[in-house]
Amino acid sequence: MKKKEVKFLSKNVVMFPGMYDRLLTEAHSAAEELDYSTAVEKFSEAFKCGDGDEHSLAVFAYSLYELRMFEEAREVAETLLALGPDRYIEAMELYLSICMELRDFHHVNKLVSSLLEENIVPEPSIEKFQSILNLSEKLTGLSEEAVTVETPSNEMFELDMFKSLPIYTQMQHVSMLENMNIRPIVEEIIAIIEDMDLHPIIRSVALYMLVVQQVECEVQVEKFGHSESVNTSKLAFPEELPVTKEVLSLIEDLLLKESSMYEVAKPMITRHILASYPFEWFGHEPNEVAQGYVDFIHMIFGQSNPEMNEMISIIEDLEVNSHLPEV
Repeated sequence: MKKKEVKFLSKNVVMFPGMYDRLLTEAHSAAEELDYSTAVEKFSEAFKCGDGDEHSLAVFAYSLYELRMFEEAREVAETLLALGPDRYIEAMELYLSICMELRDFHHVNKLVSSLLEENIVPEPSIEKFQSILNLSEKLTGLSEEAVTVETPSNEMFELDMFKSLPIYTQMQHVSMLENMNIRPIVEEIIAIIEDMDLHPIIRSVALYMLVVQQVECEVQVEKFGHSESVNTSKLAFPEELPVTKEVLSLIEDLLLKESSMYEVAKPMITRHILASYPFEWFGHEPNEVAQGYVDFIHMIFGQSNPEMNEMISIIEDLEVNSHLPEV
């Protein structure tokens, strides 16, 4: 099927051959690494000189969303929806999430109601869209009552409601808790952390919020086949965990003369420790962990083919689970 495309600007821009494709590749790579600032920069440059395909527009809109550039994200998402994209429902979910962040609840209510009434939403997505409508209607009422944003809504974090939201909306909701008083919804946050169906990154960010606000409670965390009860008041931040600090120091020494590989290894380790938080490579010693990452990085660069071992398997598992699914 031929990709639908959109022109952002005219092509009266002189480019070196291959630059457009390179910019798009760099933009997608940055988004995959959660470097949304770079992704937005590269997409913006690319779309000054070429056409935007559906997938690139979707990732561009999501990157803007992650940077809380909601007005810009809305404009890109509307452009995407105007194309009648193949993945229309997913694009619509992103658009609705953006509108929710802009507190345009009346628009969300009207749009979702229309989609449901006209039977545009496929059967597997009806429950999710109905949940979005229910949440929007509740927040419409809260907005009209001028409830302050410093106190999160219990309904927004009620487990069934939370699980019905798109994963990027879940991430946005837990991330915004850092500057709010979460004590009234501690039970809801604990339920999110302990739910195995949610993405490990989402659960880790929720746990981090309890730690950063010094909320004292016991949480039973199960990840990657390991389970532990933790007291949040005694838990260090992910980047301050003892094994993590030592592994990062060792990696810097081991890859001292391979700067490009170190630049890959450092953010990878940061992602992995967040995904597995509060666990740190499940009891493996720092030297073993650091060497495992060196072997893994060399392997993905095609410089070696190490024998598969438990450490490499753990790193591969963490790599798969340390990325939020792309839009």
